[in-house]
Amino acid sequence: MASKRFNALPGFGLTMGLTLTYLSVIVLIPLAGLFLRTSEMSAAEFWRAATHPRALAAYRLTFGASFIAALINAVFGTITAWVLARYSFPGKRFLDALVDFPFALPTAVAGLTLSSLFAKTGWLGRYLVPMGIEGAFSRLGIVIALTFIGLPFVVRTLQPVLEDLERETEEAAATLGAGRLRTFFTVIVPTLLPAILTGFALSFARAIGEYGSVIFIAGNKQYYSEITPLLIFVHLEEYNYAGAMAIAVVMLIASFAMLGTINLLERWASRFQL
Repeated sequence: MASKRFNALPGFGLTMGLTLTYLSVIVLIPLAGLFLRTSEMSAAEFWRAATHPRALAAYRLTFGASFIAALINAVFGTITAWVLARYSFPGKRFLDALVDFPFALPTAVAGLTLSSLFAKTGWLGRYLVPMGIEGAFSRLGIVIALTFIGLPFVVRTLQPVLEDLERETEEAAATLGAGRLRTFFTVIVPTLLPAILTGFALSFARAIGEYGSVIFIAGNKQYYSEITPLLIFVHLEEYNYAGAMAIAVVMLIASFAMLGTINLLERWASRFQL
C-alpha cells in the first residue's frame, strides 16, 4: 500500500479557503465597494467626471510618464542585473544592496531628495538648468521620480534568471561560429524576454500608483504636471467624492487592461524560450 505524501500545511480545502478569505478581505471587498459606490452615479455623471479635461490631462501624464520610466528601467535595469549576476568586482555587495534602496526609503523622502538635487540651486540642477534641463518642478522630474522607484522591480526580476542561465549554451553558440552580438540576440534575449516584460509590467504598475515621491518634484500644475493620484486626493479634499471615485475606477480598469496585455505578451515571449 502506497504511503500518503506528507504535507507541512493542512489539506487543499482549508488552505484554499484561507487564501480566498484573505484575498477577499484585502483585495476583492475593497474593489467591490468602490464599484458599488460608483454605481450610485448615473452614466452621465460618471462620464462627465471621468472625461473632464483636467482628468484627461492627468491620465495622459500619468500613463505617459509611467511608460517612459518603465522603458528606461527595462533597458538600464537589464544592464544592472547583468553586471550583478555575471561579474565579480570590489563593492559588488554594496551595489547590490543599493538597488533595494528605493524599497526602504520613504517615498516622501525620495521626492524631497530628488527635488533638492535637481532644483536650480541643487547639486545637479545648478549645472543642468543653465543647459535648459529642468529636472525639478517639471514633467521630466516626474519621469525621474518614477524611474527611481521602479528600478528594483526590473533588477530583482531579472537577476535570478540571469544567475540560472547556463553559460554552456552561450559557449556552444560561440563554438558554432556565432559572434557576441548574434549570441546575445539569438540565445540570451529570447530567454530573458519574459522576465524583462514582467519587470517592465511591475515597474509600470508601480509607477501608475506612485504619489509620495512625485508631488514634491512635479510642481503639481493643473493640466501640466498634475498626476492622477494627486487629482483624486484633491477631489477628496474638496469633498467631490463622485469625481474621485470615477477617476479611481478609470485607473483601476486601465490597470487591469494593462496587466492583461502584459500577461499575453509574456505568454507569447515564453514560447521562444530555449
